Parts: sequence; structure tokens; C-alpha cells
Amino acid sequence: MAETSQTPPRSMNTNHLIALTLGGVIGTGIFLSPGYFIKTAGPLGTIGAYLVGALLVCLVMMCLAELTVYQPTTGAFHTYASRYISPGVGFVVAWLYWLTWTIALGSNLLTMSILTQRWLPSVSIWILSLIYGAAILVLNLVNLAWFNQSESITSWIKVAALAVFIIIGLLMVFRLIPIHHVTTLPFFEELGRRGWAPHGIGPILATVLTANFAYSGAEMIAVAAGETKNPAQIIPGAIKKTLLILIVLFIGAIVVMGALLPPSNQALVTSPFVEILNQAYIPFAADIMNAILIITLFSASNAGVYAASRMIWSLAKQGEICPKLGKLSRHGLPVYGLLLTMLGGALSLLSSVYTAQTLYLALTALSAFAVVAVWLIIGWAQLNFRHQFLKEHDVSELKYKAPWYPLTPWLVIIFCLASIVGIAFDPDQRIALIIGIPFSLLCYGYYQLFFARKKKKGK
Repeated sequence: MAETSQTPPRSMNTNHLIALTLGGVIGTGIFLSPGYFIKTAGPLGTIGAYLVGALLVCLVMMCLAELTVYQPTTGAFHTYASRYISPGVGFVVAWLYWLTWTIALGSNLLTMSILTQRWLPSVSIWILSLIYGAAILVLNLVNLAWFNQSESITSWIKVAALAVFIIIGLLMVFRLIPIHHVTTLPFFEELGRRGWAPHGIGPILATVLTANFAYSGAEMIAVAAGETKNPAQIIPGAIKKTLLILIVLFIGAIVVMGALLPPSNQALVTSPFVEILNQAYIPFAADIMNAILIITLFSASNAGVYAASRMIWSLAKQGEICPKLGKLSRHGLPVYGLLLTMLGGALSLLSSVYTAQTLYLALTALSAFAVVAVWLIIGWAQLNFRHQFLKEHDVSELKYKAPWYPLTPWLVIIFCLASIVGIAFDPDQRIALIIGIPFSLLCYGYYQLFFARKKKKGK
């Protein structure tokens, strides 16, 4: 394959950016997690927690939009952290972000294969994982148009599925579609049946910790900025549209679940979507949901491989890993970054099968920590960027300005630090800090030892 050291081509448009971001954010979590939270924190508590999460992601994306419009680059927050905080912090965040999507890839391949065995029970999980992995690699490796088209189709299928579910659910809430086998209070009365905190404030706070980062993946739009046509014009609008779609779909789905499924219904923690579709006598509900989950996982994996490979390219471009990993194909794609990411996904898959309670547990904990760390660093980088920019420029020179500076980045930082404190007090999530903080310190120390000195000598 012919290679070039040039930067990736700018060919993505608004629809591509929205589809990519929706692909990264909408995972199986929205189809499964809210039911558990509704059962423990109550419908109103869960809605409130997801609204807090929506506020946080809006603040993060305001900060990221200012950085991205001013400096659209494929390195995204790796570049911003390196430039406006320190190169060592940028190095850490790049590896954390790469690991997040690489670890998710292995898990997603396994889950897709298990779901597919519903229809193909005689086909080995390894064969199915290989087929899905090969499909993702081909879509990312051939050319950007193939990737954009595949991600657009799968992302909008997910959006359509959620939208149809919400519409059917609302028709059931207003009794325009009859409900079978389950007795619930009419209209939205079931939402407030047990009040705001049926089991106390503890479950609500735990839900807030998780819901704060239910929108993780939205930051992926910045990774694609370096491959976007007219990023200064496109990115702010794409961010607004993406956030609006996500908030409406997430909150809408939770409202429907809370209104139609009483807390005693065990389907809340197993398959709330299937249960509601069965209540409406939708034929083949389980099969429909199985197909949607596979598409959801495939789309998230596809988007994740895209983002992770660009982190490898950015690290190579900065001379922080082997420069050969930054080589591009004749179509401008980071071929070696893609291959390294797929290799990492394969190792993640193997660890999820053979070391589920040891190595893989540590990897997933590291992934959970990475989400908090990346958002914290985005706020920190924007705070420093604006401060440095105003020393030599006027704020009016910025094509996009994050509103309410410096309140906006400080709120992001405070939200993320509060989440870290909350995680420390939650025994079920504490391992994320136990693994994540030492790993980050090791990465930072490695950078200082092997790269910081070389760069000083180079200067």
C-alpha cells in the first residue's frame, strides 16, 4: 500500500460529524442501564441524574468547540492538552483515550458474537468475532467515504430505533395503543408514584455519577475536526444538533420506561425495551431488539476504531511513539494506527474471555477512569487556552467563544473532580481510581523520562 506522511484529507461534513458522534455515544447503555437506575433511584431521580449529565456534556462541548474551531486538528485534546497544559499531560490523555476505545472494541466484538448466536447457535464466537472485526477494519482502512457511509447508516438506525420506541411508548402512555399484561397508573402518574427519592439520596447520587458520563463519546467530534471541511463553520452547528438529538432521545427513553414499567417489574433490569414492545404486541420484539443491539455495538466499535487510530497518528506526529505509526495510506488514512488499534481490540477480546476477573477487570476500570480524565483535561485546557490567548489577542478574534468564561471551564473541572471524589466513596467504582491514577502517573513519568529530555536537547 502506498504511503504518505501528509495529514489526513478534509472531506467530512456536518452529517458525517453528527453520525460519528452519535455512533460513539449511543451504546447499549441507553438500552439497558436506565432500567436499573429507575428501579433503584426512581424515575424522577433517574431523569434528574441524566439531566445533570446533559448539563455537564453541554459545558464540556462548549469548551471543546472553542478549542476545535480555533485549532482544528486530528490530535484534538491530545494536542490541546500538550500545548495548553503540558506535553506530559497530553501524552497521558492520548493513551487513556486510545485504551478506552480499544478495550471497548474487544468487549463489543464478544457481545456482538454472543447476540448473533441467537440466530446462528452453531457458529463459533471466535469466527463471528473475526467476521465483525474484519468488517470494521475494512470500513476504516479502504477509504474515508466507506467509513462515513457505514457510520451514517448504522448511527441513524440507532437514532430511528430510539425515536420509534419513544413514539410507541408515548402512544401507550396516552392509551392510544393498548397495554397488555401490566397495570400502571395512567399517563405520567407512574413517574411520581414513589416520589423523588424512594430509596433515599444514596442511589440518586450513584446514578448521577454514572449518568454524568452517559454521554461520553460526544468529544469524538473534535477528533474528526482535522478531517472536516470548513471546521470553523461546521463544528459549532454539528455540536448543537448532536447534543439536542442525544438529550431528547436519552430523556425521552427514560420517561417512557418510567411511565410504563412499575418498579416491581424485573424487566427493568433485564430488557425494558423488549418488555414494553411486548406490551404493545409488537411481533418479534426480542429479535428486533437483538438486531438493534448488534447494530448499536457495531456502530460504536466502528466509531471507536476511527477515534483510537487518530490518537496513534497524533502521538506519532508529535514524535511520542514510533514515527512509522504516523504514516498514511494513499487515501490519507492512518493504516498503522488502525492495525495497532485492531490488535489492541483483539487482545482486549482475549482478556475478556480468559482473564475476566483479573486483567480485563483492570482494563475496564481504566477505561471508566479515562472518561472522567478526558473531560477534566478538556475543561482545564480551554481555561488555559483562553488565558494565554487574551495576553496577545482580543476575545472578539475568536470565531467561537465558549460562553460564561471562566465559569464554564471551572464548572467542568469542578463537576469532574466531584465525580472523582464520588467514585472514591463508591466501593463498586473505586477500582477505577485504584487503576487509573497509578497508570496515569506511570505514563506521565515515562514521558518525562524518555521524551521530555530529548525534546529539550532538540531545542
